[in-house]
Amino acid sequence: MGKRLKLIFWIYVSILAYLDLGMASKIGICYGRNADNLPSPNKVSELIQHLNIKFVRIYDANIDVLKAFANTGIELMIGVPNADLLAFAQFQSNVDTWLSNNILPYYPATKITSISVGLEVTEAPDNATGLVLPAMRNIHTALKKSGLDKKIKISSSHSLAILSRSFPPSSASFNKKHSAFLKPMLEFLVENESPFMIDLYPYYAYRDSTEKIPLEYALFESSSQVVDPATGLLYSNMFDAQLDAIYFALTAMSFKTIKVMVTESGWPSKGSPKETAATPENALAYNTNLIHHVIGDPGTPAKPGEEIDVYLFSLFNENRKPGIESERNWGMFYANGTTVYALDFTGESTTLVSPTNSTTGTSPSPSSSPGNNGNSTVIIGGGGGGTKKWCIASTQASVTELQTALDWACGPGNVDCSAVQPNQPCFDPDTVLSHASYAFNTYYQQSGASSLDCSFGGVSVEVDKDPSYGNCLYMIAPASQGMNRTMAGNITGNITAIDSPLASPSSSNGAFRQMVVSVAVSVLFPCFAVCASLW
Repeated sequence: MGKRLKLIFWIYVSILAYLDLGMASKIGICYGRNADNLPSPNKVSELIQHLNIKFVRIYDANIDVLKAFANTGIELMIGVPNADLLAFAQFQSNVDTWLSNNILPYYPATKITSISVGLEVTEAPDNATGLVLPAMRNIHTALKKSGLDKKIKISSSHSLAILSRSFPPSSASFNKKHSAFLKPMLEFLVENESPFMIDLYPYYAYRDSTEKIPLEYALFESSSQVVDPATGLLYSNMFDAQLDAIYFALTAMSFKTIKVMVTESGWPSKGSPKETAATPENALAYNTNLIHHVIGDPGTPAKPGEEIDVYLFSLFNENRKPGIESERNWGMFYANGTTVYALDFTGESTTLVSPTNSTTGTSPSPSSSPGNNGNSTVIIGGGGGGTKKWCIASTQASVTELQTALDWACGPGNVDCSAVQPNQPCFDPDTVLSHASYAFNTYYQQSGASSLDCSFGGVSVEVDKDPSYGNCLYMIAPASQGMNRTMAGNITGNITAIDSPLASPSSSNGAFRQMVVSVAVSVLFPCFAVCASLW
């Protein structure tokens, strides 16, 4: 090949490499199932397809879930729970059996593209960090035997607490106590071209430092910028600062080429009394603005233009998650399929959502929220709107049955039963029937108020008369007050377009990129072909 032909060829290749064709940011969703009232996996798959979401993270290899996503084209990231790490790390045969039973029968009809081994293990109480890399290696060996080691990536997701310092971003570093675990794991990721997975939550940083961090900064709405004094880089939102902290920490360990994937990020819609920023409006604002930020392809101050793959947390509220109130309220949907807030997953809305604080701000009306035009169509399940309903204990049930159900509601059901304790407003009458009614209704309402949420083994009934009495006020679901909105049926945007190299640009930079791509393909390639024939 002549020198001139080589020159033209490399110009063509360089332009395409610079444009990074096919490498655009992706938006996915986390489908957690730590609940006892969720729709069937088939219904969930239908919902996700309705929303045109193409990337889903699940936290185990549940067979029913894998079957539900077969032949949908949706890419699944599956998890290996911390409880399974010991078995996976100890014996290759355990992993081979798992792969044979839980993966191979469903692949490739179910499009499994990555496996996350362990969940935030550095923060787990049993400290399973020493098991992660052996488990990852055994999984890689099993995949290699089946010829899938190049098709399914292996990594492990981590909490931001894996850093000993995160601000300013340029001074970020991993906690030294994790160095023995991190270095060989990062080497494994480099060797297998796998991403470093991180869960980023600006909400927690804001919640724990409200006197120092403006809400607008956490919600992508800051009118001012924070400067990193060492680099001079300017940050207009906390998400970028947290993500750059990871980049700088990796660079400090000489792993600056590893791709970073954000495997969880979101904002709760409800919290404890002290969590005043946990509102549907702020959750809508954060997730809407995050989607705009990601698909706008700006990268971060330290990595301009870098693709940012993000999985939003989470699809559903999960009523069995332990901890404070917000832990059970990260979902965009209630268990019955109605929306907690109407999020436009496509990012096609051109209006960013402004934050509100429940203690100082004014919440937007439901009809003015982006992606919601007043439609309250229920996608799956029942509940939402219509007649107000409550769930109370059945007078036909035995005391023993009611006590068992009451114990579950106040325990694993995560109901706050303090109101039925002595000297509290719902203690009298001091009967199992009365106390169970209060607990059943609280569970029912906070779970979305669908008929399924009022089962309790047949010892409860739905009623349309308010059972409140005196100072004992029974909760009523937001849906009955016009707050439980559902995704409008006319949402047609397709998130697939986000990671298409010729997708409609979402910014002026995107338009320029697309124009240059067209020139490269339509002009340079024919030129190369002609030149090849001449030379």
